[in-house]
Amino acid sequence: MMNFDSTSNMNKEAMDSMLTTVSAMTKGFQQITAEATEFSKKSYEDGSAAVEKLVSAKSLDKAIEIQTDFAKNSYETFVAQATKMSELYADLAKEAYKPFEAAAAKATA
Repeated sequence: MMNFDSTSNMNKEAMDSMLTTVSAMTKGFQQITAEATEFSKKSYEDGSAAVEKLVSAKSLDKAIEIQTDFAKNSYETFVAQATKMSELYADLAKEAYKPFEAAAAKATA
């Protein structure tokens, strides 16, 4: 009877850990999706604004200046966004692993 109770208890703990992990992953993926959507929307708006400026440019020098500024800003924005996304993925992995840290510590003790 002791084996059944301890096995049942271990299964319950494993299921609780798994559900906590799934919940953390769902929350993390929602954050990542919202961030990616916002970045895409802003990138589209910035690109549209740059095209409008290019169309209204009066000289080749002004058009080159507009394009250069747009390229520089796009690159800086992309690097910042990539850093932010990598942080979100790292946080997701940490949160998803947390429930299993206790189980791993208990198994090695």
